Amino acid sequence: MPSIATPPAVTVRIAQMDALYSAPDACAAQLLCDSRDAGRLAYRVIAADLSVRDISYGELRTESERFAAVLQSLGVRPGDRVATLMGKSRNYLVTLMGIWRLGAVHVPLFTAFAPPAIAYRLTGSGAKLVVCDPGQQPKLAAGEGMPADAPWQVITTGAAAEGALAFDALMATAQPGIAAAVMGGDAPFIHIYTSGTTGNPKGVVVPLRALAAFHSYAEFGHGLRPQDDIFWCAADPGWAYGLYFGVLSTFLTATRSILFEGGFSAEKTMTILAREGVTNFAAAPTVYRSLRSDGVAPPSPLSLRAASSAGEPLTPDVNIWAERALGVTVHDHYGQTEAGMLINNHHNPAVARPVEAGSMGQAMPGWTATVLDEREDREVGANEVGRVAMVMADSPLAFFRGYDGDPAKTAGKFSADGRYYLTGDTGRVDEEGYFHFSSRDDDVILMAGYRIGPFEVESAMVTHPAVAEAAVIAVPDEVRGEVIEAFVVLTAGHAASPELEREIQQWVKTRYAAHAYPRAVHFTDSLPKTPSGKVQRFVLKAQRLEALAAATQGA
Repeated sequence: MPSIATPPAVTVRIAQMDALYSAPDACAAQLLCDSRDAGRLAYRVIAADLSVRDISYGELRTESERFAAVLQSLGVRPGDRVATLMGKSRNYLVTLMGIWRLGAVHVPLFTAFAPPAIAYRLTGSGAKLVVCDPGQQPKLAAGEGMPADAPWQVITTGAAAEGALAFDALMATAQPGIAAAVMGGDAPFIHIYTSGTTGNPKGVVVPLRALAAFHSYAEFGHGLRPQDDIFWCAADPGWAYGLYFGVLSTFLTATRSILFEGGFSAEKTMTILAREGVTNFAAAPTVYRSLRSDGVAPPSPLSLRAASSAGEPLTPDVNIWAERALGVTVHDHYGQTEAGMLINNHHNPAVARPVEAGSMGQAMPGWTATVLDEREDREVGANEVGRVAMVMADSPLAFFRGYDGDPAKTAGKFSADGRYYLTGDTGRVDEEGYFHFSSRDDDVILMAGYRIGPFEVESAMVTHPAVAEAAVIAVPDEVRGEVIEAFVVLTAGHAASPELEREIQQWVKTRYAAHAYPRAVHFTDSLPKTPSGKVQRFVLKAQRLEALAAATQGA
């Protein structure tokens, strides 16, 4: 198995981080806030109208002490679960730090969730209290999917409905000065749920010592430079990447950061990047593709030196555009809710290597990655497609030990002997140690004896000028077992036609492989995605199989 040696100085740095955050006297509020210079800017919070309000570490400390006192007065104790159903805001930052200051455990809830999804996570985590924005408060009212006798209290940052408490009123009478809880590295810190793309969402209890893994990624993956960087992670903190590597990366490194309260807008994104002098930007591939499709130019030159992408594989077309429009190469990064970031095209010069198009990079310092045989728990050679896994004994930053209350699902994430953490994704590693994503295990297409990863087909398709987005699925075929069909969202100015379908098919034949072209191309206005932006191929497949079954019955 090809491997890349970690520089000795980096190994020492990882050990230092691990010791710091695993210590028995580790204190979240001290590590993330109180140890900072009080006058240092933590976040510039930008409203939807682009007005600005700053928050310093001193202000964050005082306000979060008051909110911790609020929680304590309501009966919340260390280890209790406190959920947030909030958008990005100053109040959100204060709430987070107040939760951790008290030694309570944060349960993130994405604001696009409907009541059943919210209730599932609140019930599963045993949440004692939930803090919400005013627009989210109706979702917590008793009704379909939300229990009438909910055990959790509700605090809202707006006008409180019956049974709820008002954030501002509670804060007005609370006093600062509450001592920060010392919980230690093994204490629970976050109780988060997976996206549930292959079944019910699963609870992951993240210990405080996981901050070592998050800090490592901030330093080596993002390559944050606290002295001179202005960082903006556009991911939503209701999900792992935005929380672990947006909010926490900021606090762990004390890097000045941007928090934008508004929804996505290509024009506003470019304005903020330029106006605020953002030097380090991170977002999902969807954001970069949207910027490319909208064709909005920044109002003034950008200051970007680093750009990162995560959440789904980065297709090569993004960098064809980014190098011209943004002046930087977007670095693809790979990770999971259960483990943090695992394999990256790193920005830090100590571990950076040239970006190879289509590769997700090398294992992050503190992790050892490998590829296992598809059926046996043995490592395979270079360029052999198999199961991407992490070697637990050689991965000091590993913190996942299992899903909350689900030993059966936990068992599926590890090899029988416990040696390997199984990501559930397939891929390969080349002779130079670069990892290449293939697909989720359940997305692999088997056609006439070939194993075809949909991502590689999609990567070829989206380089066609008419293709904005593409998703590939397998459809049953009597002769080949399965054949490839594709769903395509067109770029502006292009219209669906049989001629364009044939052109895209030929494009894949000549740019990927003659045998792996889509036998049918379905043009659509949008692709189904998870709230975090991952394309849900299984939804497309179910719809297509249903249509085929209906056509057969009608024949």
